[in-house]
Amino acid sequence: MRATFGFMFVAFAVAAGVMGYSDPKASLVFGGVAALLVLILALFHSLTVTVSRQEVRLHFGIGLIRKRFALSGIESVRTVRNHWYNGWGIRVIRKGWLYNVSGLDAVELRFHDGKVARIGTDEPVRLVRAIENAMGL
Repeated sequence: MRATFGFMFVAFAVAAGVMGYSDPKASLVFGGVAALLVLILALFHSLTVTVSRQEVRLHFGIGLIRKRFALSGIESVRTVRNHWYNGWGIRVIRKGWLYNVSGLDAVELRFHDGKVARIGTDEPVRLVRAIENAMGL
């Protein structure tokens, strides 16, 4: 995802520079879009997951977007593979939510209330082990 946003930012910056010679308003539009892409990149460039004895915590990018899951509410945990069309970011999926920044590998948390949360990761087995250890399994 980083490469995609980086490419889009460069493309819009170049377009803004080229169009700025002929129409200053066009460069403002492209500059605004480039600024929006930089903001999105800052908010979603990474996903950090931390497991403690009480909860699974995650935060995106610079840390403004956060989520916590109490271990006491988790019924089961397993590795899964997301479909390509589930996308990236924060998404509603069947029975729950997906939190992902890249790739298709994830860890699925099933809660006692039947809801589901999937956390994208490039180390799904390691994350499952960490959660199971924290839960005492």
